[in-house]
Amino acid sequence: MYDFAVVGVGPPGARFARRAAERGYDVVAFERGEIGKPLACSGHVSLDVWEYVPESARERLHQNDVYGARFHTGGPDSDAHDFYYTDRPVSNAVDRVELDKTLAEAAEDAGASVHDGHTVTAVREKSGYVELDVRSSGGDETVAARMVAGCDGPRSRVRSELDLPEPEEFLHGVLAFDPEPDHDDFVDVHLTVPGFFAWRIPRGEAGVEYGLAATPTESGDVAERFDAFVAEYGVDERIEHRCSGLIPVGPPDSVTSTRAFLLGDAAGMTKPFTGGGILYGMTAADVAAETVHPEDPTTLPTFEDAWRDELGRDIALGKLIRKGYDAPRLAQEVGMRLFEGEIGVHMDKPSTLFSTEQVKALFKR
Repeated sequence: MYDFAVVGVGPPGARFARRAAERGYDVVAFERGEIGKPLACSGHVSLDVWEYVPESARERLHQNDVYGARFHTGGPDSDAHDFYYTDRPVSNAVDRVELDKTLAEAAEDAGASVHDGHTVTAVREKSGYVELDVRSSGGDETVAARMVAGCDGPRSRVRSELDLPEPEEFLHGVLAFDPEPDHDDFVDVHLTVPGFFAWRIPRGEAGVEYGLAATPTESGDVAERFDAFVAEYGVDERIEHRCSGLIPVGPPDSVTSTRAFLLGDAAGMTKPFTGGGILYGMTAADVAAETVHPEDPTTLPTFEDAWRDELGRDIALGKLIRKGYDAPRLAQEVGMRLFEGEIGVHMDKPSTLFSTEQVKALFKR
């Protein structure tokens, strides 16, 4: 019997598998398809991501340095408000598929048994352990583990099988890529989508990422909106590798059951103001590895409290920031003028709005 079975080998699942294995636990991890594919997540990440990958992988994963963002209340030709970090990068564009593969390899190197092409079709909590039905090209099997970590995305099988609550909300997002190289220092953010925004991210020699997400009430025309967005940039005929998916926003009141816990998108552990969840998911994975003991289900409430202590404030502040996306245009313009220029805010941590670095940046103007 395994100590932990991990369902889903995206960043949160791979990180938990690695950290649990490093602590001496017997870990098995299942990914239903090829790790990293199909791509359904942006490759724009904070610099903190490098703390989670081997140093040797950095050059291979890195695509472009980003120094700031241009915020627009209209299309590409509208006036922009620049937010930047003077002479140092604030974030990077990375190869998102290779990032997933690298994190999975790190889990294997730590001793976890990682299997792609394995679909978990059922999860059952028993007295003292969990059973998982797993389907692969080699046939069907039943796997037993003392605990299961559900890291299997917005449509989590673990969550549904164990009747755990869903995230507060699901956005519908669309991504696609222009292969034309672009080494621009800034990303572009367009506050032109009800409830969320559209974006353009330069990825160096890898081209440009275009994306858009909208609230469920607008999801019927997300594809149409995206087509209009890339047409405004004049790249609609070059767009390729188009993909779409759900973006969970807002964790539910509970992400644990008797012998299971959720991480990442399955638990709604994302930034409400961007939809990104790589850093939040891996942060919670580290918390789980430190707090959850596979033979002691009473440690699960400790995990619930600990991950919320770590991320709860930034999630709450992120919700407030997002409300500004639907503010009247005049209010948006006033708010952006207030913060335009050099800022000291971490892109994943809105709580840094109150940091010493941010106060210094405001007084320097």
